Amino acid sequence: MTSTLPDTINRLYTDPAEYIDSDHPAVEAFARAAVPAGAGVRDKASALYTAVRDGIRYNPYVSTRDAESFRASSVLAAGNGYCVGKAALYAAACRVHGIPARVGFADVRNHLTTEKLRQSMGTDMFTWHGFTEVFVDGAWRKATPTFNDTLCAKLGVKPLDFDGHTDALLHSFDGAGRTYMQYVNDHGTYHDVPAKFLMREMARDYAHMQGEDLSGRDMEREAAEQ
Repeated sequence: MTSTLPDTINRLYTDPAEYIDSDHPAVEAFARAAVPAGAGVRDKASALYTAVRDGIRYNPYVSTRDAESFRASSVLAAGNGYCVGKAALYAAACRVHGIPARVGFADVRNHLTTEKLRQSMGTDMFTWHGFTEVFVDGAWRKATPTFNDTLCAKLGVKPLDFDGHTDALLHSFDGAGRTYMQYVNDHGTYHDVPAKFLMREMARDYAHMQGEDLSGRDMEREAAEQ
């Protein structure tokens, strides 16, 4: 742990990137509007997390063959995105406020998803699940703004909160006390989304899903129906 980052590393994680495009006007406006005046760094990180978590609906049916699914500004414009796109938007919003942020990836086993999604994926393993790390109070803090509050309600779990200090990766248990998600493999952190690589990985890992017509699919509706 270090209290501050070296200048070059700080710039790496606060400057705009191709997919974490914190210099996009819409991303800047979103980030400014989400933070109350006079907020400290921890409160900013928490407020931005909630704004992305609940302001952008989780959509696992986006096309991972489209690079825009990974770009922060495109996810913001769409109003929905899957884990990687939402992690990129949260990182971008933090960078607007000068908070160092980066994206991380891990394989997670999901024990609570919709049956339709599981059938489409052919597995309960979510490879290259995206989350965000923010540098607050002298250390990198992990946060996952993936699941919006209305989806959580339909799945029977509380939304995952982030106070800007304590790691908030994923719910360990659902509302009934069953295991919800577990991290299996950690793939490390990146200053920007490796979109081209992820597009190839998704095509390989979810070949069956790539061939499906996913238009019109909605996880919240599926959760409410099952």
